[in-house]
Amino acid sequence: MFAEIAFLLYVGHLLADYPFQTDHQAAHKAGCGRKGWMANVAHASTHVLICGLLLAVGSMALGWHLPLLPAIAVVLWIGVTHGFIDRRWPVAGWMRIARQQGWAAHGGAAHVDQTAHVLALTLAALALSV
Repeated sequence: MFAEIAFLLYVGHLLADYPFQTDHQAAHKAGCGRKGWMANVAHASTHVLICGLLLAVGSMALGWHLPLLPAIAVVLWIGVTHGFIDRRWPVAGWMRIARQQGWAAHGGAAHVDQTAHVLALTLAALALSV
């Protein structure tokens, strides 16, 4: 069941990060102030809704009996971690600590960002599969 859950959460992540993320969210989700936080929360909420929907559909289609509270906790975890990672300073901080400033200057931050998201999704899938 882990593989199926992880796959659905990853598809949900891709949907929320690309076709369902607005230009406004992409441009402002890491910004300071109300505008930045509103864009970040809206984008993270999209992840919560899409991943929650895919888990519900997967449960019905595959006959899973996912416990409600852990499923809700996992979806909230996805939203919170996604919003945190997308503030951008955690990725920049990691790349500074890991001495990856050169790679960051040449597009590496996007890869580290996506790796952090996939790690959070994997932990969510593991938690729900136990």
